[in-house]
Amino acid sequence: MLTSLTAQVEALRRLPLFKDVETAQLKLLAFTSETARFKDGDKLFRQDEPSDAAYVILAGRIDMVIETPSGPINLGTFAGAGIIGEVSILCDRPRMATAFAVGEVDTLRIGRDAFFRLMEEFPRIALPMLRDVARRLEFMTLELSRARA
Repeated sequence: MLTSLTAQVEALRRLPLFKDVETAQLKLLAFTSETARFKDGDKLFRQDEPSDAAYVILAGRIDMVIETPSGPINLGTFAGAGIIGEVSILCDRPRMATAFAVGEVDTLRIGRDAFFRLMEEFPRIALPMLRDVARRLEFMTLELSRARA
């Protein structure tokens, strides 16, 4: 079930990335974003396609997979109060992985422009985001190294 604006704001607030953002700004972000529902096995986005949005997981789980010449690498499962796809937006590059719905998944799709407007107004969200990006990059580097071996 897709959630109300109030529930969407609360889901955004639970993300460490947005915990210091004012409620009015979170309401605006939620209002200008789109809700999207995915069924089991649906792809939210595919590796190498252009990135135009990040997704906040409101309910359900999402598997992230990278296709490599030596086979797929599972980057893990992301669940409620998680965000995916923001790295590709920040780097202005194609998607680094494919995202699959595990069961029914409800998301809030935050477009690139709305995401950057929020970062401009609240630059303090950049540090938690950079830490998360660095953690993911470290994990991906280790997984790719293991796949090559």
